[in-house]
Amino acid sequence: MASSIHDLARHLNISIGTVSRALNGRADVNADTRQRVLEAAKTLNYSPNQSGRSLRQGATHSIAFMLQPHPGDQQYGEPFFIPFLIGLQAKLAESGLDLIVVMGAPGDYQQERLRRVVETRRADAVVLAWTRREDERIDYLTQAGFPFATLGRSRSGAKSYPSLDLDFEKAGADAVDRLVARGHRRIAAIRPSLDLNFGYLFLDGYRKALRRHGIEVDPELIASGFINEAGGYEVTPQVMRSKNPPTAIIFNNDAMALGGCKALAETGIRPGHDMAVIVIVDTPLCRYFSPALTGFRPALEPMGQRLAEMLLASLPAFAGPQGPRIMREVWPLELVARDSDLMDLNPPSSRPSHQP
Repeated sequence: MASSIHDLARHLNISIGTVSRALNGRADVNADTRQRVLEAAKTLNYSPNQSGRSLRQGATHSIAFMLQPHPGDQQYGEPFFIPFLIGLQAKLAESGLDLIVVMGAPGDYQQERLRRVVETRRADAVVLAWTRREDERIDYLTQAGFPFATLGRSRSGAKSYPSLDLDFEKAGADAVDRLVARGHRRIAAIRPSLDLNFGYLFLDGYRKALRRHGIEVDPELIASGFINEAGGYEVTPQVMRSKNPPTAIIFNNDAMALGGCKALAETGIRPGHDMAVIVIVDTPLCRYFSPALTGFRPALEPMGQRLAEMLLASLPAFAGPQGPRIMREVWPLELVARDSDLMDLNPPSSRPSHQP
């Protein structure tokens, strides 16, 4: 049976990168090591596969997307990532590149999987999602000099890599403005935990909008939970137990909103009737809930296409005559008004007349 490059590396107790460079005759491998590798390759009947050939050629013609699933209920698919990946793959294919998805175990933040992708050169670049405020993956890739782009911003890595994010800050502020216009002043905010950066951006917009309307920010109306239905179900009762409960809730995730609405219903509070609800970010799940949830919708497939363009523009082989360049963009979210926030607390005398 033929051996792989991994078998050679384990047999010699050296890195796969060193084995690859030795087999390719690179000058940065000393003569003794090169000889050991060549002898072991002959002894173990080493047979280079496509990955091995790509390693020696310095290109795999593939881009790796690091997908981190979350433990819990949301195992029925990824309503956010699937359309994004469709756009990403379509644009990469135009340049002859394949998209591979590297998925870890639920809850695993993938640092070791990412390290293996880099060290074995299984891809020419990677795309990261679920960026954290301080993200060790970005620090690692920056230090390794490995090409990457991110769906989302982070404080890590300065501005040395392409990134495409949604304007969560403006969406948070717009949601508050919409609710205040309907007479709400007790507005809760529920966001994911895990230091995810988009949760911080959402809260920044939420707080700024409240202060702009002269409403004091109440810490009892802010809660963080795990980013799935169970997380929303668990933390929503926390804000309802505040001394002065909210009349409206903004959820920073669709799955959390579904769990939160179930928790409300179990206590006799009807979303859309007794409690106004808005979701950031909207997915198909929201439109089929009853009542249909008002949300802020991203253009996911075009975002995937654009992030692919931005990544390619940063790679010397695809950058064109103007050379590699780093681009960073923030895209707006589109308000999709539905039934869950139609309740109006303004007194009838303050409402505009609808007389012809």
